[in-house]
Amino acid sequence: MTMQLNGKTAAVTGAASGIGLACAQILIEAGAKVVLIDRAADKLESLCAELGKNAYPLVVDLLDGKQVSGMMPRIEALVGPLDIFHANAGAYVGGPAAEGDPDAWDRMLNLNINAVFRCVNTVLPHMIARRTGDVIFTSSVAGVIPVVWEPVYTASKFAVQAFLHATRRQVSQHGIRMGAVLPGPVVTALLDDWPKAKMEEALANGSLMQPREVAEAVLFMLTRPRGVVVRDLVILPNSVDL
Repeated sequence: MTMQLNGKTAAVTGAASGIGLACAQILIEAGAKVVLIDRAADKLESLCAELGKNAYPLVVDLLDGKQVSGMMPRIEALVGPLDIFHANAGAYVGGPAAEGDPDAWDRMLNLNINAVFRCVNTVLPHMIARRTGDVIFTSSVAGVIPVVWEPVYTASKFAVQAFLHATRRQVSQHGIRMGAVLPGPVVTALLDDWPKAKMEEALANGSLMQPREVAEAVLFMLTRPRGVVVRDLVILPNSVDL
């Protein structure tokens, strides 16, 4: 891989596993210094040791608003001014609305919506001051196509999409690009509550992607010429009929 992001700095939330980890790894491979943000302190330390000198752990509980709002000075202390912020962390709850657990919904909605919005609010002033930057969201195909078996999760991603594109139009004048990668089903911990039979069927018929495939899409978005923005990039297993 060429060093397409040499000299750039990045921060990725939910970076201790899944898509976040795969994205952090590919950004490092492309030459960036990357802050891996997660609440799993021990795991972050071991992962950064494996990833090398351009990986920096930062323990943040994204459900703690004060920690999120105060994280930019901590990021800049590790890598300097921030070029790329990837709001990746999220949770998943599926199932019928009539049978759901509203307390589980609240936690998911706080992470998928409120924490993401607060992250962007924290990061954007620094990028506006420098008149450059990229903000990437890990959204979902469920953010543009309502998925019948996950109504509350779908609603959370529709909210992210609305926030993204309204904000994108506010900050484009400052040289800031904002976009979302919208994957279909990916092999991550978010699918741990899928029914076992459904997971086995998906693995057997090739309707699940690997996190690395999403990371490659994110790298593509970030390496377009500055005058070009990929505002939504849907990536699906070829066997998924959507």
